[in-house]
Amino acid sequence: MHQTFDAALEINLLHANQAGADHNRQHFDQWGITCLNIMSSPGAGKTVLLEKTLAALSKQLKIAVIEGDMTTQLDADRLRQYGVPVIAITTGRSCHLDSQMVAGGIHQLAKDYHPEDFDLVLVENVGNLVCPAEFEVGEHGKVALLSITEGEDKPLKYPIMFQEADCVLITKMDLAPYLEINVDRIINNIRQINPYAMIIPLSGKSGTGMLTWFDWLKQQVTTPHEIPKTLGAYAIT
Repeated sequence: MHQTFDAALEINLLHANQAGADHNRQHFDQWGITCLNIMSSPGAGKTVLLEKTLAALSKQLKIAVIEGDMTTQLDADRLRQYGVPVIAITTGRSCHLDSQMVAGGIHQLAKDYHPEDFDLVLVENVGNLVCPAEFEVGEHGKVALLSITEGEDKPLKYPIMFQEADCVLITKMDLAPYLEINVDRIINNIRQINPYAMIIPLSGKSGTGMLTWFDWLKQQVTTPHEIPKTLGAYAIT
């Protein structure tokens, strides 16, 4: 009985969240904005990725960031240095952003700016390999980061995150020479879970793979919002 109640509660929560996500996406579509949900475990490099992305593309694209964190605005403060709107959402004890939280960020963006002037909204989700993948926030696509320091088996141990991703970034590639890690095995494990995602090994420190990431990101802005599910590519850089 207890398990049945828990299952029903989870279904209701996900259903309500999905309705909110659909509503958020309608706003983005109305304004002509592409929204991407950036997800990973803590420390995989989401904020560094956004720093590099804003430094490289904020002159070409009108970008805003919705920054999720449990208790601080430290990451939001880092990103504000790049001169783009950064809306901070503090989740408290919640281990992920949900559509209602992001709706608040959207309303703040609409209040302070002309949202139709923006091309791209990047949502940096709370560091967690489980919950963020299950709760859509209105995004048109999901990007999952996996640091090579996390091991080769993470796609198999946390399949939902990688199953849902449209693009998987294998980060901290500059550390590969110092680790006993098989990047091809990581890629094969991702492919077992998701044959469609774009896979890009990269390093924010050395710059490896960053241009490929920028090109993929710009493509999402210039093509229709529904990211096609074709057999995924592996960017060799």
